[in-house]
Amino acid sequence: MREKPAISDELIISRLQEEYNLTATSLTFLPIGADVGSVAYRVVSDNGTAYFLKLRKTFMEISVTVPLFLKSQGIQEIIAPFETKSKQGWADFGEYKMILYPFIDGKDGFEMVLSDRHKRTLGAALKKIHSAHPPLELKRHIPQETFSPTYRESMRSLQEQVEHQRFNEPIAAKLAKFIRSERETISHLIHRAEELALKLRSQHLEFVPCHTDIHGGNMFFSDKGEFYIVDWDNPLLAPKERDLMFIGGGVDWIWQSPHDEAEFYAGYGKTEIDLTILAYYRYERIIQDLVAYSEFLLSTEEGGTDREPAYTAFRSNFEPGQTIEIAHRTDLGIETKNFR
Repeated sequence: MREKPAISDELIISRLQEEYNLTATSLTFLPIGADVGSVAYRVVSDNGTAYFLKLRKTFMEISVTVPLFLKSQGIQEIIAPFETKSKQGWADFGEYKMILYPFIDGKDGFEMVLSDRHKRTLGAALKKIHSAHPPLELKRHIPQETFSPTYRESMRSLQEQVEHQRFNEPIAAKLAKFIRSERETISHLIHRAEELALKLRSQHLEFVPCHTDIHGGNMFFSDKGEFYIVDWDNPLLAPKERDLMFIGGGVDWIWQSPHDEAEFYAGYGKTEIDLTILAYYRYERIIQDLVAYSEFLLSTEEGGTDREPAYTAFRSNFEPGQTIEIAHRTDLGIETKNFR
């Protein structure tokens, strides 16, 4: 959410005092992140300590309990949240959940050019996460991959919606026109993801802890040189390809060449990548993003200055060399196994 919500600073400061016994002297809205259901602030306490506050509308406890577990396993590339006075990793705050972290000065992967060392560090960190073994009680609460049709069905519904509904808001109307013009491409994405999901459901696959959103915005590099994987909003037990699809998948501009990918795998270590699984996740991620942007733009006229960037992000998937083309290329190699 890049626009400040209609929540008074005084109310947030009051809740921080109640839940964390934290006396805040300043609160600064941070216009960061692509999640329209999240809000971020920089908080400074009366002793000068800085904190990162996140307010989330959509919240699962595992977004806190999983990173806390990983941190307890000695994985230093995790930023764990502070506990409230009641020993929880979050607090209720109206329609939001309030989560408080240490504030670390630095940049995310969208704000800098990653060095080869950074890519190797990411690979090594992700390997440690994929190798972790959550205790049974925590494991029971982590969702497991089902290759669900939810987003595919939503995209079909959105296709039907733009065929029959007129939109007066200019950007919504522009998006509806574009979706109609790309109906064949979008339908192929849905159909192919369905075919691969059906195939994968019948196989015995190894599931590991996955972050599920390893793009540049969720890689954080402190000014002191530390590296962190942040925003554990939707952890999942899934094939490792659930995370590895981001490496060279076109979701961000970090992975520009085979050399970039080679550096990542130098850190991750030699591993067998199943291109069937990789292709499925690349298709599915595209569909998920298309649904998110469509629902944001077509269901409301709210969003202000966020609307045009959302439309641009939707269209970018269809450009040459971007996510859809990359997914198709992955799919073409589907009958082979790839070793890194």
